[in-house]
Amino acid sequence: GDVKVFEVTAKVVDWEVEPGKIVKAWTYNGVVPGPEIKVYSGDKVRIIFKNELPDSTSLHFHGIDVPNLMDGVDPYTEDPTVPGETKVYEFVARGPAVGIYHSHHNAEQQIPDGMFAAFIIDDIPIPQYLIDKGYPDHATKTINMVLNDAGVIGLSLNGKSFPATEPYTIRQGEILLVHYMNEGLMAHPMHMHQPMGWVIARDGHILDAPYPTDTINVAPGERYTVAYMGMEPGVWAWHCHILTHAATPEGMKYMVTALIVERGTLSDLFLEQNPSWALPQFES
Repeated sequence: GDVKVFEVTAKVVDWEVEPGKIVKAWTYNGVVPGPEIKVYSGDKVRIIFKNELPDSTSLHFHGIDVPNLMDGVDPYTEDPTVPGETKVYEFVARGPAVGIYHSHHNAEQQIPDGMFAAFIIDDIPIPQYLIDKGYPDHATKTINMVLNDAGVIGLSLNGKSFPATEPYTIRQGEILLVHYMNEGLMAHPMHMHQPMGWVIARDGHILDAPYPTDTINVAPGERYTVAYMGMEPGVWAWHCHILTHAATPEGMKYMVTALIVERGTLSDLFLEQNPSWALPQFES
């Protein structure tokens, strides 16, 4: 089959974490997080990795099945990639996987400063359990939400701090599939105000039985895949529930975004099976 080729260049750029706060981010291809790599099982993957940093580095594929020599970990599997050097990683994708590519050299500084990105193999299906409850059989949108709390990027969602974070929009009855990924130094309990999320995969492995959550604690290095269905219309807050990560005396800040649910038609099947979701309106 064809080879899927990705060029990944590590470099330092000016990055605006929040309005007016510009930092020297260490990046892949100049953005935080780096570009998502999305492939399918059986794809031959070639990553051409170029180091334009002022420091040596290495590229590790966290949660991805690779041959040992492609693991990107000095001194075990390779020498570090020195500034100006290019290294090529090659392997055949085996999924499904919800992974990360990130630094594995001076990682306690390089990763929090911005060197992290999603690496996805295949699609995570909506489980039959939820379809039987009236959920649609596919996600309308799938996003990665990479958590960070250290380095120059600091408390952030996908490299941005509220009010610069991106809100997400779905209609009633649609599913937003979220891959949470923690690249920080501490755990983050991520809370969605709109009920109710269903955890359908952990670290890229599909669960036999999904389980419900409105707050999911994501430890450093963990990935959870959660399906949220749009229910009641409105703008629903979505944030880390360590309160100092989401609020200040001046208002909401840092690890905060929103899910906007627009009016749509919830499926008849869903309302039939979950009649309590036809929420009564309070009449004065």
